[in-house]
Amino acid sequence: MQTDKIRPVLLDLTGVDKSFGQVHALSGVSLSLHQGLCTGLVGHNGAGKSTLINVIAGFLPPSAGDVAFDGVGTLNLLSIDQRSALGIRCVLQELSLCPNLTVAENTQLLHRHLRGRGWRRKAADLIIAKLDDIFPGHGIAPHTELRRLPLGARQMVEIARAFTQTTTEVRLVILDEPTSSLDTQSSAQLLRYVRTFVEGGKNCLFVSHKMDEITSVTDEVVVLKDGRVVHQIETKDTSRAEIVSKMGSIDTDLRGASQKKTFGGKDSDGIALGLPAGPDIPPLSLRPGEVIGLAGLAGDGQTEALKSVLARYKRKCTFVAGDRATDGVFPLWSIKHNTSIGALHSLLSNGIIRSQSEAKLANDWKDKIGIRASGIDADLTSLSGGNQQKVLFARALASASDIVLMDDPTRGVDVGTKREIYQIIEAEAQTGRSFLWYSTEFDELTYCDRVLVFCQGKVAVVLEGAEINEQNVIAFSFGQKVSA
Repeated sequence: MQTDKIRPVLLDLTGVDKSFGQVHALSGVSLSLHQGLCTGLVGHNGAGKSTLINVIAGFLPPSAGDVAFDGVGTLNLLSIDQRSALGIRCVLQELSLCPNLTVAENTQLLHRHLRGRGWRRKAADLIIAKLDDIFPGHGIAPHTELRRLPLGARQMVEIARAFTQTTTEVRLVILDEPTSSLDTQSSAQLLRYVRTFVEGGKNCLFVSHKMDEITSVTDEVVVLKDGRVVHQIETKDTSRAEIVSKMGSIDTDLRGASQKKTFGGKDSDGIALGLPAGPDIPPLSLRPGEVIGLAGLAGDGQTEALKSVLARYKRKCTFVAGDRATDGVFPLWSIKHNTSIGALHSLLSNGIIRSQSEAKLANDWKDKIGIRASGIDADLTSLSGGNQQKVLFARALASASDIVLMDDPTRGVDVGTKREIYQIIEAEAQTGRSFLWYSTEFDELTYCDRVLVFCQGKVAVVLEGAEINEQNVIAFSFGQKVSA
């Protein structure tokens, strides 16, 4: 890169390897991050992105190679706290804040020198000021327990905390899928802040499966494949199609490609959803073979709507959680057991699970969805976040349920797998299976037959066909009266 000649190196990785037994997650990764740049890191699930992040942040030691930081030399022997003291911060895809502590108390954990009388007020002022900087209008109170906040708000808090500084200047912030639970407005706010941050001479390592974000916010793009750097280029000199191609996929836009039509033509053919709605909205039903999308600002009642339908029709529904750590996976179980738990009735013979049938079920879905793992007996904890999400999806589709409820199910899933998931949803809908799908990505809403836009906890409008466009979704999310 031309900028290499005028920008000093902040972080330098040389020949970094990381192995987990026989699995080589990183193989000879050499990479330099130059001051004042936002570097995009992309690759399919299992390419090594999370492992690389964990090595830089200090959560994992490298098996070989060196990680050097400006003016300090090697980081290999430094703890996470010591790296934080150098100005290195990390927001992982799996959020790490303590759910039983308040927003302010979680902030103090990063700034432990805030002690003595009044420390809660100081911590509260610190985090709220940064939330105001990054996410104006966030509406988060500093003395609220984390577990009482919706997932999107928790992600805002963790991101904002990473950028807070007191005695130590923040120099490098690693963001792993930072917008995965944020709505369109909050995502745009974060991207604007990242640009301001790096233009002030700081660094950001930005990991995302959303190619539009990568091409809009980064200065350079690094592609990982099978644990190796296979491509590094200035963002202005590349394109979304080239980036995806280097990852090993073909970039095709499937929006509008589906010609799927629902089986039932009337609301009376489906199940009553019983969702809270505005005065002009008729009773809502989910028809056989229909895909209904839920949209609107994060935390505006979409997840609660899914849970209410699940409670009403629990024998008919299966649920794909977006917050997999809290509502989804059994981390100590294998892929096989996590997949088959939703289909146990079909695997029973005289009250005993048929082990061969269970293994076949798990293997079939592992191959169908493309779960990267050594085998179906591998523990969930050995998988990347995106592959864990694939297991949740496999569990739901392996069940006999007529209705699939999906709470932002493609969080952290790579672009190639998303395409495969969309095709699977379409194929399953053709058999008469129905989907109720909350998504924070507008592109996904274009796969839906109808979209219910939430505003202040209620369905504000029902969009169909050409009415499903970003302008309408955003406008109705904010309560504006726009003619669809």
